[in-house]
Amino acid sequence: MPKRAFDVVLALLALLLLALPMLAAALAVWLDSGSPVLFTQWRAGLGGRPFRLYKFRSMVRDAASLGPYRTGRDDARITRVGRWLRRSSVDELPQLFNVLRGDMSLVGPRPDVLAQQADYRAEDWALRCSVRPGITGLAQALYRSRATPQQRLAADLDYARHHGMLRDLRILAMTFRQLTQKSAN
Repeated sequence: MPKRAFDVVLALLALLLLALPMLAAALAVWLDSGSPVLFTQWRAGLGGRPFRLYKFRSMVRDAASLGPYRTGRDDARITRVGRWLRRSSVDELPQLFNVLRGDMSLVGPRPDVLAQQADYRAEDWALRCSVRPGITGLAQALYRSRATPQQRLAADLDYARHHGMLRDLRILAMTFRQLTQKSAN
């Protein structure tokens, strides 16, 4: 099965199975901090082309005007519900719609904010953008959110050089283990 078909089938299945939890997350965001429930941001996609990424909003409204595009663990802009959304990765679930649209894959390097291109050497940026960005990737499967920038880059470049369906399945399984271990702690 080609990767795109695999992504679409799994994204549709996930959306069906997770519809109620996603509705509950949307309601929790709305009750905690009002609307909008979704956060959208321009990110770099395949070939470096910009696309609008969707997430459940986990920060105060207009958080971007209050601080940097990289957030820390104790960032004061994160809401009460947002802390849980981030810890459980439920904030990422709306990206299943990005997968259906073709902007993202289930597995690939996490999509960067467009301004982050300046953080990379040109050849590294080009290699990262040679594959569709993913909801999860090798760096997330190995380190969750604890990767250093160097570890993240190395994992992203390794994935871009050596991607394939079998590897994607392993990364999805590793990510699932990371998520279940984190919620068990």
